[in-house]
Amino acid sequence: MARLRHELTHLVKPHSHESSDKIDNALESSTRGMRALWISLVVLGVTAIFQVVIVVISGSVALLGDTIHNFADALTAVPLGIAFLLGRRAVTRRFTYGYGRAEDLAGIVIVLTITASAALAAWTAIDRLVNPQDMTHIPAVAAAAVVGFVGNEWVARYRIRIGREIGSAALVADGLHARTDGFTSLAVLLSAGGAAIGWQLADPIVGLLITVAILMVLRDAAREVFRRVMDAVDPELVDAAESALTEVPGVVEVGELRMRWIGHRLRAEVAVVVDGRLSVRAAHDVTVAAEHALLHAVPKLTAALVHADPAPAPGAPDPHAELAHHAG
Repeated sequence: MARLRHELTHLVKPHSHESSDKIDNALESSTRGMRALWISLVVLGVTAIFQVVIVVISGSVALLGDTIHNFADALTAVPLGIAFLLGRRAVTRRFTYGYGRAEDLAGIVIVLTITASAALAAWTAIDRLVNPQDMTHIPAVAAAAVVGFVGNEWVARYRIRIGREIGSAALVADGLHARTDGFTSLAVLLSAGGAAIGWQLADPIVGLLITVAILMVLRDAAREVFRRVMDAVDPELVDAAESALTEVPGVVEVGELRMRWIGHRLRAEVAVVVDGRLSVRAAHDVTVAAEHALLHAVPKLTAALVHADPAPAPGAPDPHAELAHHAG
């Protein structure tokens, strides 16, 4: 029954296991990521430039903090774009897994960029608390805040959607960053409202609130990047892989299973227990079927290395006994 269901799935959603096709799929993912970056860069750039003009004529420190963050968010497209380009390079004898880890390095750059924008926004707001100034052109500030929200929310939706489709944690994190930027833009409306009723401290106070919001984004982004650097995966992916392997004919037991993201590509390594009486050819056929099942069951999995272990027979020596003294 399991084999029949697997074959039907393959008919409905066929795919190739040829190396060239896997590379083509990876290149297509990188291309989509690059397109998302440059389109969002244009949208955020236009939004930020409009806000800069309003900052110059109004002197709003809250809008300045929001504009700084928007520029920083737009500039994060640069390291991500470089990472996507590097990830498309072929593997070498030195970089045997390719250059996909460049996305994780780009994620670190994004975290540092968010940190710098938080520090600058906080410094500007504190300076305005110490040296209060009146805000001018209040309607223009309010309009800039609305434009900032619309631009950031559009970019957030776009980056998050593409990031999830191609499996890029860095792109998803950048999209969440843009979404929070949008809400901080709306917070500038509070600053403009306070200035409209004569509350001079509203502007720097909202600036500090924006700094807090940036720090919250920093926490989430740092956690996401940390998990990728530490090879963390969603436990549900592990469950899906184990469930698929147990249904493969010939698999007696699922042994050690490891999965890791390399950029936006997912790889797996697993040991499956098979009947020790099988021939080498038959055991190999089981591992091929196991890899096939994994590629169907685990989204964005591009490669799996499946090792066959013989089921222990009564009184038989441990097949891994020679490796025991290497165990850490």
